[in-house]
Parts: sequence; C-alpha cells; structure tokens
Amino acid sequence: KVIIETHPHADFVSSHLELHKKTNAKIYVGKLVGVFYPHIGVEDGDEVILGNIKLKFLLTPGHSPDSISVLVFDEENNPYALLSGDTLFVGDVGRPDLRESAGNISKKREELAGAMFETVQNKLKILNDEILVYPAHGAGSLCGKALSKERFSTIGNEKRFNYAFQINEKSEFIDSLLQDQPFIPSYFGYDVELNRKGAPDFYESINSVPKYNSDFEIPENSIIIDVRERKEFRKKHIENSINIFKDTKFETWLGTLVKPDEKFYIICESENEFDEILKRTAKIGYEANVLGIMTLPKYANFSSDELNLEHFRENTESYTIIDVRNPSETVNGLKFGHAIPIPLSDLRIKLDLIPEDKPVVMHCAGGYRSAIAMSIVENKINNKVYDLGEEIKSY
Repeated sequence: KVIIETHPHADFVSSHLELHKKTNAKIYVGKLVGVFYPHIGVEDGDEVILGNIKLKFLLTPGHSPDSISVLVFDEENNPYALLSGDTLFVGDVGRPDLRESAGNISKKREELAGAMFETVQNKLKILNDEILVYPAHGAGSLCGKALSKERFSTIGNEKRFNYAFQINEKSEFIDSLLQDQPFIPSYFGYDVELNRKGAPDFYESINSVPKYNSDFEIPENSIIIDVRERKEFRKKHIENSINIFKDTKFETWLGTLVKPDEKFYIICESENEFDEILKRTAKIGYEANVLGIMTLPKYANFSSDELNLEHFRENTESYTIIDVRNPSETVNGLKFGHAIPIPLSDLRIKLDLIPEDKPVVMHCAGGYRSAIAMSIVENKINNKVYDLGEEIKSY
C-alpha cells in the first residue's frame, strides 16, 4: 500500500496524512516539497514495486517546482500509464503562477513556465504514444486554463492536440502558458502549506464546529456567509452577509472572497444542510475558520431590492453597471459600453471604485456571480444595488 502526493495541492485539501494514520501506508512525495509528516522522499528515477507493477517517479516541475509524475509499468515491465498530477492535463498543462509566495520553494511564474517547457520537451515528449495519461483534474479546475472534460488521454493524443506540445521555442512557450490564466483564489497558498503539514482528521475537524439555532445572535461586524438560495436571501437576511449559495462553485468562491486568516459564520436554510456545507468548506481547509453554523437568526430583517427590468432596459445610462466577470471574459469587450469591470474575485477590496451617484446594477455571464456581488455591495454604498441576474443572457 502506498500513498503518493504529486505535489502540495493548492486547490483542495489532501487526505494523505489521515490515510497514512488509518492504513499505515507509506507516503511518497518529492524530496523538494519539504513536508512535515512521515514520508519517503523520492528523486527523479526512483522506483517502487507494488506486486507485479512498478512505479517510476519522474521529476516534472512546471506547475510547481516540486511536482512529480508517476510512470506505471505493467506486469511485463512495459510503460503503461502516466499519473501526471497537475503537470499534464488533457489539452493543457498546469499553470505556473501559484508558487511565487507559497511552499518550501518559491519561484517566479516565468521560471516555472520555463521549467514546464523543459518538462514537456525532455520528460513527456519522449514517452511512447500509447501510454495512458491520468491527470489530477479536468474541466472546471483553476489549476490550468484549457482543461478538457475528458478524464484521461494518451501521450499520443496530447502530442497531437495539446498546445503545449506544439510550441518548440522556449520564450514563445513561456508567453503562451502565462497568457489568460484564470484568477488565483485567496486560499490557494494556504492550502499549499496545509498540505505540506498534513490536514487534521476530516470528521474530527468538521464535528468541532459550533452549531447554533435561530436564537443565536451573531456578534456585530462578523463576516457572515449565507448559503441559502438567492430568492430566500433577498427576502430576509442579516445585514452585510455574503450570499454564496451552494452551487457547484461554492468552495471556489468561499475561498476566493474570504481570506485564510478571516473567521466567519455560516447561515443555512435548515439544519439538514449543516453536514454537507461543512464538508464542502473542509475541502479547502476552511472548516477551522468557521465560528459557528446555524439557520437564519430570528432577528434577521434586511431584504434586497428588485430591479425594474423594463426601466433598466429603457434607461441603462441612468445606472452604474458593474461587470464582475473575469478579465478573460471582458478582454473582447463589455456588454454595456459604460460598465465598470471589477472581477468578483477583487470586489471586496475594490468597493471604492464604485460611484455612488446612481443606482448600481451588478452583472456577470449567467447570474450566479452577480448575485454574490450584489450581496457584497448592498449596504456598502449610499445608493440602491441590484442584480441583473439571468436577464444578462438576453443581451
């Protein structure tokens, strides 16, 4: 039994230490990681035998300076599959800009992009075309910019279709890899360090979070995350709470908008949701930051304003419009010419960029992010704040 960490992950909390404690399996990790738990540090070319199967470790820096991949050999000692971690994805390679201020080794993004070029040229391109590729992520991950929804591939397919294999000039490769990478959530550096240390046992950690009923009074000036659906939130909520409702992107936006050193309360629709929400919060290591989880307190008395769509359509210039899409989405133009682009990931720290002389309308691409944005901005400026919501799809 072995546990392999290809690198200290930035986007989720790994259970390697808990698995080690419960199974006695040894943890294999690259020597460069500098971890704080029992492990076997491996170097390029090291091997381990598992029954009839051989695992060969390859040092494959680029996404991180300490990334390893694992080449799996079959019973006849033929290379069969590559467990590529965050180095090689289907259609992409790992972004190189997450380790400028995190981990045992910090490197500038340009350095890591250059290292990724060398990895592609000298470690990946030389592998046989028929070798299967099993990456750590697929579409939706922020660890790359062009990940396919496919869960596996072959080296041959990546040689033919992955842009990273098509560029043979190093400086061009670096420029291409650095271009259009998505935003970096606040929690990424925190999770790198947490994974180097080893996270606490999962259930012990989430079960330690205090649970309250609707009689509980949240202390003034607390950060409050309300995970209820937007319709319920708008009917009634606590002033200054942030409405990150439990969509598939809940963890990402929680870890983007709330910094790792910030404590917060969570409000749910019912006690039946407590377990699910705490588990999802723990995926990014934020359960330790939760001061308490509860249903909506009885004293909640704030509601949100609803946009008069007809008036907005006929008088868009009468509103300040904030476009909270990502820069990669606005680079080719804005939906409204006079809109102010402020990505949702930056909104909490850029409220001073929002003029207060007109009512404010928030929009994104589909309605999820703009709902979060409205909850952040309302009560923070001296004017009405609205969410255009899913109506943006008609523009």
